[in-house]
Amino acid sequence: MNNFIVFILLIFLANCSLDTKSGIWTKNQKIIEEEEKNIKRLFNEDVVLENELNPDLIIKLSSRLSSNSFVKNASNNNGRLDYDGNLKSISKFKFSKIKNFEFLEPEILADKNNLIFYDNKGTLIKFDTTSKIIWKKNYYNKQEKKTKPLIFFNNNKDTLIVADSISKYYAIDLQNGKLLWSKSNQSPFNSQIKIYKDKFFVIDFDNILRCYSINDGEELWKIKTEDTFIKSEKKLSIIIANKSVYFNNSLGDVTAVDIENGNLLWQTPTQDSSILQDSFFLKTSDLVTNSESIVFSNNKNEFYSLDAKKGFVQWTQKINSSLKSTIINELIFSISNEGYLIIIDEKNGNIIRVTDIFRSFSEKKRHKIKPVGFFVGKQNIYLTTDHGRLLVIDISTGKTKSILKIHSKKISRPFVLNKNLFIIKENSIIKLN
Repeated sequence: MNNFIVFILLIFLANCSLDTKSGIWTKNQKIIEEEEKNIKRLFNEDVVLENELNPDLIIKLSSRLSSNSFVKNASNNNGRLDYDGNLKSISKFKFSKIKNFEFLEPEILADKNNLIFYDNKGTLIKFDTTSKIIWKKNYYNKQEKKTKPLIFFNNNKDTLIVADSISKYYAIDLQNGKLLWSKSNQSPFNSQIKIYKDKFFVIDFDNILRCYSINDGEELWKIKTEDTFIKSEKKLSIIIANKSVYFNNSLGDVTAVDIENGNLLWQTPTQDSSILQDSFFLKTSDLVTNSESIVFSNNKNEFYSLDAKKGFVQWTQKINSSLKSTIINELIFSISNEGYLIIIDEKNGNIIRVTDIFRSFSEKKRHKIKPVGFFVGKQNIYLTTDHGRLLVIDISTGKTKSILKIHSKKISRPFVLNKNLFIIKENSIIKLN
């Protein structure tokens, strides 16, 4: 009964469609720009941060730039990207409208100069930035296609690993799309996939982390964490560092296991598991690590830093955010659900600066707007919202420099590949130059 309910929920959420026959990059067009350790806390009261702090403080970064940190990123930390686009033109790879897009967390997978995406029937498509299709493959039968599987994927140099919302997992030759092997799990999957040497890791809806062989898909080991009947649709997070696998579950627990044998190293609960219905509403950000600390936040006004080796809480702050943070040197960049850019001292958790990046929106409008995702570039931070805007924020001042209208509805978090910025919306992949 449990899996049946999950199955029905995922059918509803994953009802999307991609028309590869009509998919072309459109001619460039102008973009519309709108003018518009000790536990430490910032506040004693349990209130959401909605005030600026040290807004005139100038932040200067001297960190090394990363060219493609979205590719094969085991730590989930994007750092500071070598991107400084002028955002003066836009082109699209068009496909038919994705239904219920507001509930999804779509990802673009990059392989060298090519992109990989999927449609609502499980067809995987590899294409280049000129819209030329390299291959497209579907390994689902007629009945499986009707369930509109939601896809999770990752790749190493040669192999594309896929897991889905109908309990299948399989491997594909990355060069030609040929199926290498296919297997089934007892429960649907709902997490990132991480790859380490000849293994890959994925979490299912029973809160079980499973380690499989890339070569043949055989299960090497598994570790089960506490499960709950009520399932959240939030995709779970996995990171790899220090020869360990770290992951969260739907109840908010963070667990570390030995990467070779799955032996438990530590587990840190962050929520009261006796209130099980709260797990459905809990939205935890991706885990991010710099190998020494693991940082994450949630929509319950909690930001955590854990010691990566022993799992104890180093500090907490009252920051209300379900967005993935970024660690750059000894600074953490976070954006709250209320539209504040927050910079934190990674070592002690002290908040250094808070700036209001939603200032341009009217008071009535801003409370209806939610940030979706961001990355830190050379000079600017690039943030997308659930009402189709791309905000360009000056790193040094924290001020919003411009707001670009990409769409009128939710768009995905931004991705960078070879100094191009990509965003998914309900009927196309957007490329910004």
